[in-house]
Amino acid sequence: MPSQFELKRIRGERRRLHVRHRVVGTPERPRLTVSKSLRNITAQLIDDAGGRTVAYWSTLNAKDALKGSKTAVAKEVGKKIAELAKAKGVTAAVFDRNRFRYHGRIKAVADGAREAGLTI
Repeated sequence: MPSQFELKRIRGERRRLHVRHRVVGTPERPRLTVSKSLRNITAQLIDDAGGRTVAYWSTLNAKDALKGSKTAVAKEVGKKIAELAKAKGVTAAVFDRNRFRYHGRIKAVADGAREAGLTI
């Protein structure tokens, strides 16, 4: 029988696949996917049809410039990814929360992107 840590990983993978089954990025409306760890948060816009990353931003890119709580930093990451998307001509995206619940830092990224003008 798998350990409790292995079961947690398996459940997370099933949740991720459940979300990805419904969310597909196109060139006009790429997929905004969010990933987080205990210290960092990453957001990227992916065109699934072309198989390429349109834009990418992470807390690792500007570690010194981002200060405050983890949620405030996540909101700034959302704003920055929206700015990069606009520079590439993208105005709308579909949100891929990955295996995470839509609250806290994940929601902050989406709110930051909306505030910067990206339609989700």
